[in-house]
Amino acid sequence: MILQSKNLIYKAVYHGARSLIEVFATLEVTGWEGVPAGACLFASNHQSMLDPPLVGSSLPREISFIARRSLFDNPVFGFVIRACHSIPVDRGEADIGAIRAALNALASGEGLLIFPEGTRSHDGVITEPKAGAGLLACKSGVPVIPIRIRGTRDILPRGSLFPTGSARVHLRFGPAMLAAEYDPGSDHPGRSIEAARRILERIKALPDEVDPGL
Repeated sequence: MILQSKNLIYKAVYHGARSLIEVFATLEVTGWEGVPAGACLFASNHQSMLDPPLVGSSLPREISFIARRSLFDNPVFGFVIRACHSIPVDRGEADIGAIRAALNALASGEGLLIFPEGTRSHDGVITEPKAGAGLLACKSGVPVIPIRIRGTRDILPRGSLFPTGSARVHLRFGPAMLAAEYDPGSDHPGRSIEAARRILERIKALPDEVDPGL
């Protein structure tokens, strides 16, 4: 696949991240050919800090990311992730500014990566969803692309700053979910969390096995 981009920083991070991951992993990416053009919400389970660059470097287009605000504190790293379309968000509270920025990105036709669990899993098991992914999906009405990641936790688990091992990594893009599949309707009392639950269930339903022939 060839990245369509004129953003030199994004291209450098894209190719650098992919090269680094392939040093520590046997990588299999499936389903990316079916990802639609235009605005969509990429929704993935979350195992490792490697997940955002892994997803970003597995698509032939630039996408935007939601990242916790503390990651922007380092001037150099903050500059780089801003150049890669990262939107800072305050965890644990309703960050209206981040929600507005994310919706603006989707309204502009961008793809946006979000993790419905809200944070990385401690043990690799998919946990309960937070309402954020459902809120963005229902407010925007864009297609949601479920993604299942396996193996990144074996390379860089939560709490580690440097790779601790090697692994077989599988990234699977599933068929797009249309609004009618995830949105229970504006009259539903828990609309956002129910939408997030439906999205996460679709992620769980994706096979996560790695091709034994790799």
